[in-house]
This record gives sequence, structure tokens and C-alpha cells, in this order.
Amino acid sequence: MPLSSPKISIITVAYNAVDTIEETIQSVVSQSYDNVEYIIIDGGSTDGTLDIIKKYEDKIDYWVSERDYGLYHAMNKGLERATGDIIGMINADDYYYDSAFQTVAAHYLPECYDTHIFTADIYHGDERVSGWREENRFNGAFTPHPSMFVSKKIYERIGFYALQYKIASDYDFMYRAFNVHHLEPLYVSEPIAFFRPGGLAAQSRFRAYTEEMLVKVENGQRISKAFPVYLLKLAKFGMGRLFE
Repeated sequence: MPLSSPKISIITVAYNAVDTIEETIQSVVSQSYDNVEYIIIDGGSTDGTLDIIKKYEDKIDYWVSERDYGLYHAMNKGLERATGDIIGMINADDYYYDSAFQTVAAHYLPECYDTHIFTADIYHGDERVSGWREENRFNGAFTPHPSMFVSKKIYERIGFYALQYKIASDYDFMYRAFNVHHLEPLYVSEPIAFFRPGGLAAQSRFRAYTEEMLVKVENGQRISKAFPVYLLKLAKFGMGRLFE
């Protein structure tokens, strides 16, 4: 255990994830760091997901299965339940690597809770993705959600996930946190999580890019800057589809 041993709350959001959720759960409950609260919010799965959750019930602090209003509503329900000093989100398609929580606890110290958000690298399929991309901070994705850990103090101060966005509410949270509230990244160049390809954004690029632009504009970026980037991303996506 690191010298600092904060309580870490982990929230997993799931819906009909029978093929992947066991790997997610195992990656949380098998961590050597033991000051962990584990919360699972299921949206009313009907495919056997609940049988897997029940299999690990003695290692889960709280779980519920009920209809909700989507991914980010489920995340907010988890945040309302979380009691940890630090909160991480790992969805039912993804998983943590060994010693991920020890890495977080060793670097994300209490004196940083008001001013910093922890972030680290991930693997997206076979591709290693940096946990902080300063050059992209105002243009698009600049930090991956699965490796982001946020203090409870920060969530209480700047708010949870905005429900008007169906795909980009995590991006909205990050944009608000870093570019509006001027929090700082506490970046560790080490992969701590795996993000499985094929998420919501990949399934609906047009909506993802549209919501990304709306996030920027609603958080103060000039439309004259946000709109050309939006058009360029749509053009690149369209060209890519032509050559598939």
C-alpha cells in the first residue's frame, strides 16, 4: 500500500454487457489496493449480466438494476452513492490493469484534491493513448475517461454529467473542469486501463462531433473557432468512409 491510502470509489455502468462485464469486475476486485468501494449501476439488463454481477456480490458494495435515462444518468446515480475520496469510472466494456489503484493513490495526494484531476495512459485496442494531450485541449478529446480519477470534492464543486448530451457528456465534464474551472492535470505516463474499441462515439460519429462542438460553444469557445474544426472532422470522417 502507498503511504497515502485514500478511499477510492469505482463506478461501473452496465447494460446488457454479459460478454465483457466479468473481465471488468475482476479487474476491480482483484486489485491489491484494498481501500476500495465498488458500485455497479445496471440499466435493467436482460442478457445474463445480472447473473455475473450476483456472482461477485460479496465483493460489490452497492449495485442496482433498473431503467435509467442513459449512460450519464447511470454515472450520476453512481456518483450520488459514492463515498470515496477519489472516484474512478470504468464501464462494462473496459477494465483496469494490475496496480492501477496503487498508482492513483501514490500520485493523487490530498493536497491535490481541490486543484487537480488524475489522468494516465490507456490502451485503446492495440493503440496506446496518452493520458494528456495539451495540444488538443481546445480542439477535441484530450484525456481518456477510463483512466481519469476525480476527487469527490471536485465533483461536488463543479457538478456531475450533463444529461443533455448522450455521447459527449464525459467530454463536457473534462472541458468544463480543465478549460472553465482551470483545474490542472496530474498526469502519469503509465497505462492503467484498457478501453475497448466500438463505444458510443464510434457508433455515431456525426452525433459525437456535433455534441463536441456544442460543448465547446456552450462553454465559451467562439463559434468561429469551433465550427471549422467540426466541419474538418466531418470531412475527414466522410473521406475515410469512402475508402473503406
